[in-house]
Parts: sequence; C-alpha cells; structure tokens
Amino acid sequence: MSDNINHERRRFFGSAAMTFAAAQLSLSATASAETSKPAKSAVPIKTGANTTFASLKQIEAGLLNVGYAEAGPADGPPVILLHGWPYDIYSFVDVAPLLAAAGHRVIIPYLRGYGSTRLLSDATMRNGQPAAIAADVIALMDALRIEKATLAGFDWGARTANIVAALWPERVKAMVSVSGYLIGSQQAGKMPLPPKAELQWWYQFYFATERGREGYDKYRRDFSRLIWQLASPQWHFDDATFERSAAAFDNPDHVAIVIHNYRWRLGLAEGEAKYNDDEARLARAPVITVPTITMEGDANGAPHPEPSAYAAKFSGRYSHRTIKGGIGHNLPQEAPKAFADAVLDVAAAS
Repeated sequence: MSDNINHERRRFFGSAAMTFAAAQLSLSATASAETSKPAKSAVPIKTGANTTFASLKQIEAGLLNVGYAEAGPADGPPVILLHGWPYDIYSFVDVAPLLAAAGHRVIIPYLRGYGSTRLLSDATMRNGQPAAIAADVIALMDALRIEKATLAGFDWGARTANIVAALWPERVKAMVSVSGYLIGSQQAGKMPLPPKAELQWWYQFYFATERGREGYDKYRRDFSRLIWQLASPQWHFDDATFERSAAAFDNPDHVAIVIHNYRWRLGLAEGEAKYNDDEARLARAPVITVPTITMEGDANGAPHPEPSAYAAKFSGRYSHRTIKGGIGHNLPQEAPKAFADAVLDVAAAS
C-alpha cells in the first residue's frame, strides 16, 4: 500500500524539509476551498459493470516491455492511470470507459512486476524503488510519443504520479492523487512511529524478513486478498473481481519487486546509483506545482495522512475531495464515477 508512513512520521515527529516548506507556503483561495461542482461523466456507470478492456497492448519502453490497456480516441488528450499494490489495471476497468467517452486517450499500464510487463534483460536489477517506477512512466510516455499527460492514481500509482509531477512537471498537465502527497525518503522511513501507527504497517515488517519474502511468494493470493479486505473493509468484492487482478501477481518478478520496494523504504535494501540524484531531490519533499485534485475514501482502512497534513505541498490550482459511502483504499474501483469526475475536472481546468 502507499507510502503514507513517511507522512505519518513527519506528522508525529516533524521533518525539517516539510516544516520549512509548510512555513514558506500558504494556501491560495483555490487551494483552501474549491467549491465548484464536479463535471458529470459522459455516460452512467454502475460499479463492476465492466469486466474487460477492449484493447490490451505491449510496447518496449526503457527497461521494460510494458503491458497496458488503452481506450478512447488515439488523438484525444492523454490520461495515464496508475495502479498500486496489491492491485492492477482492473482498478480502472470502470473508469476507462467514462474518460474515453469524454474524448480522452486512456493509457493504463501494468507497473513493473505486474501482469504482462516484463524487464527486457535478466541482468537488470529487480528494483522497486519509487524513482525507478516513476522513470518507467516517463519511458512509457516517450515510447508512446506522449509529450504531456494528465496522471491519476492511488497507492503506488499516486506516489508515482507525485514523483513524475515533482521531477518532470513539464510532462504533466494535471494530476489526481488518492491520499494526497506521497513522496517520501529512506531517511523519513527510519523514524519510529507510535505503536498504534506502527501496527498498521505490520506487513512492512513481515516483508523485511526472509520468512516474509517466502510467505508472500507462497501465499501471494491469500495475502493480497487479506490486504484488500483490510484496506477496504466496506467493499464487498466477489471472487471473480479479485481473481481478475490476482492474475497480475503471477508475474515472475512480482515478489522480488514488491519486497524490494518495502525494504528500500526502510533503508534495508540498496537502490541503483543512477536514481540517487532523483531520490535526493525527492528527499527534500518538493512542492508539486501542477494542477491537482487529491481524494480520499471515507472508509480507507490503509494508513493515510489527513488532507490538512499535505495541502501545502500543492502550490498550483488545488482542491481535495472526500468520497463518502464506505469507500476504501481502492478508490477508483470502488467509486469509479467520482474518480473519473475528478480526472475530467482537473484536466478541463488546466
């Protein structure tokens, strides 16, 4: 799940970078309270109404051969939707038709370690560090000849969108980020939390051990289903819905990349030197300047910061939406219309 642990640490103990940034920034009238009504999606939607994508493709991009779903007109304004762990592209199966019907070109890639996405070389490190995943998105945009796109995601996907917007703002038209600002650092990851907060990250400690790696490898479906239930306690998904996504975890690099991701966050695994400069910039908690809507479900069972903790990290046109009705961590799949509306609104306003 998303790296909110870094934000909780800053929230409980403070971080010099965050404190300085917060002191220097004040919310604009737009950021503090945007009251405009969300645009209505072009077509009605019932959650779970769609079970397949019309188009699944593969393309070589950077270090990867990327599997991705595509919908909408090829010449439409591009939107890239980014999933998290332990989820996949089917988190957006009901979102894509809404955006496509509104005229957008919708790209939904499997992240490295998921689905049909494969590293091109056996010699490439099975690296799950955040900067590497963000670099994958830029490589995909280059391969698809997309100069600038609206990015939207949750969990790992929201963090990835945040990083791309922070490091390459010229490539991002606008952004939707579930659970807000998720950029962290290894240094922040080393700071202890109060016991109750640490308890929410039980799986991170499990993954830090060899037993945890073997356990996740052996029971990856059971483990992932448990995370779905804990993170979205009021989402009553059926077996077929889960299995459509669980197939993505059979990727041969899935376990290695997931384990490395969580170990890297705690400073228990090394990354790659080529990302050091990017990670150094991210460790300073850079302000995001692109137009942004942040979102949160009212029943998110995963660790997540309060919106007030990160509002000052967005200096462009900004608003926050809390989606009610028992919506959990997988917000795009649980509330697809609300998510699509946010994407359409932020894209139209930028």
